[in-house]
Amino acid sequence: MDKNIIQLENRNITELKNINKIYGKVMKTQVLSDINVAFKEKSFNSIIGESGSGKSTMLNIMGTLDKPTNGEVYIDGQRTDLMTADELAETRNQKIGFIFQFHYLLPDFTALENVFIPYMIKNVKPTKEVKERALELLELVGLSKVKNNLATNMSGGQQQRATIARALINNPRMILADEPTGNLDSQSTENVYGIMREMNEKFKTTFIIITHDKRIAERTDRILEISDGKIVLDKNN
Repeated sequence: MDKNIIQLENRNITELKNINKIYGKVMKTQVLSDINVAFKEKSFNSIIGESGSGKSTMLNIMGTLDKPTNGEVYIDGQRTDLMTADELAETRNQKIGFIFQFHYLLPDFTALENVFIPYMIKNVKPTKEVKERALELLELVGLSKVKNNLATNMSGGQQQRATIARALINNPRMILADEPTGNLDSQSTENVYGIMREMNEKFKTTFIIITHDKRIAERTDRILEISDGKIVLDKNN
């Protein structure tokens, strides 16, 4: 196989180099200590750790929602910790999709309208192609029949599946998910996990998922464990 092809297949979608994060000026609290980690394109990863271990802070730094105290952050080969606010907003919108424990759907909008939101941040109105993609995504997550329901008229599992479709509307390079099944029952958890796996395989989107559910973590390709702001485990499944 050509060396260039091998390099492309092993390319990192995101990388953290010597990351430290300290909160406070008088009473300083170090949340992350010398984090060095990279995630490959198309991979499906989980991050585990106790509450307060620093895993959400690490995810937020990867997602450009927070900046490190020092260290370097790269997304798709571009250094982001030195970017301006406008450059960061552009990077987030085009390259990253977010799924949180709380779905944050707009209650006065339908499932379909909520899926459009990331696209409409930069564009006035969805194109025909974007509408078709939104409908395809809703079908893939099993929400075609409720696409015109207001967010408040959907179950918790349906709302979380809508957030997966919303996260994918701009065809991002990676999805960052912070406890995406934390508020769901066991059956809905299985459904949401299955959908994320399917999206990873279908669209080759990198997934990095924080979870307390070790059953979910064991079914990902790679597990990182964070403890007291440091990576204490990094294993491939």
